[in-house]
Amino acid sequence: MIPFAKNRSYRRFYQEVEISEAELIKMVDAARLSPSSRNAQPIKFFISNDRNMNGSIFPNLAWAGYLKDWNGPEEGERPSAYIILLHDKNISSTYSCDNGIFAQSILLQAVDMGFGGCMIASFKKEAITELLKLPENLEPIMVIALGKPKEIVIVDDIKDGDIKYWREENRNHHVPKRTLDELIYKIK
Repeated sequence: MIPFAKNRSYRRFYQEVEISEAELIKMVDAARLSPSSRNAQPIKFFISNDRNMNGSIFPNLAWAGYLKDWNGPEEGERPSAYIILLHDKNISSTYSCDNGIFAQSILLQAVDMGFGGCMIASFKKEAITELLKLPENLEPIMVIALGKPKEIVIVDDIKDGDIKYWREENRNHHVPKRTLDELIYKIK
């Protein structure tokens, strides 16, 4: 299966399966080699595979907006690593679409290496800034949670316009997607 077909938003992991610093650096290198708006490359990266640091990052993240009764993965199912994207305002006042490009490159590299992850844009920015002791020029813009996926993610066609992802009792995660026929515009 091609990597992008296995690239889902995984939110539960085998927490005991570690991701090495070298593996995290390989994921960041995939981002480094990706296109950047105006080739400015204004995003830097903080990596963590340290259990204590991971434990400090975790409570500052929001996990699944549509799953109102779920506060994120329980102990034992939490990420074993994080990559935090940081906007370096000394390089450029904006980062355009680079965060999405870089995050997708990181996740595709992770999938290729047997891992998975989740882009998290809803997090406590001030708390993360303090935790990482960031200087004024660095602003956290996205957190990527990483680990060995512990859940099954099933892609379904959207029914009745409902885009909300949901979970079965057995915790299989369903993600509705628009069909190709709906997405491709044709001149009539």
